[in-house]
Amino acid sequence: MERIIIYGSQYGSTRRYAEKLSAQTGIPAVSYKQAPNLSPMKTIIYMGGLYAGGVLGLAKTLRNYSLQDGQKLFLVTVGLADPKDSENQGNIYASLQRQLPPELLAQAKIFHLRGGIHYQKLSFGHRTMMKLLYQSLRKAPLEKQTAENRALIETYGKQVDFTDFGALEPIIGEIQSEML
Repeated sequence: MERIIIYGSQYGSTRRYAEKLSAQTGIPAVSYKQAPNLSPMKTIIYMGGLYAGGVLGLAKTLRNYSLQDGQKLFLVTVGLADPKDSENQGNIYASLQRQLPPELLAQAKIFHLRGGIHYQKLSFGHRTMMKLLYQSLRKAPLEKQTAENRALIETYGKQVDFTDFGALEPIIGEIQSEML
């Protein structure tokens, strides 16, 4: 096994993307909790859900890790906010910077996908956190709200799913070009 997809998923969107990518590429997918030794891998694809400004399992999986010659790292984030929005991209990148050493981040190919949320399935702690965040965001003047904040306000309490498996195509293309 020279390639691996590792994912961190709390509620399922990232896992579904990882399983679909695995089916389309033949690369095995495992939870970060069962991640094998990465040293012999030529291609490491880390897919992580964005939660409270962090990518689930990323720091644990890649802590103290540095790429060896010939290794490729793909980082794929999955979140509720629209990844096409430049402000959201900046926030996601800042989150990655807090979790990874600069040299590792500089070597990675980074992609962003959109997931979903189902408030009824959130843990009590996450529901409470989201309620407090929602209440504070609603009070902010509209001109001071970010696109990410407006999306959270619009979707609060609802079940929304922005999953788009077609968004995996650029990632598949990059993986295939690395194999040539």
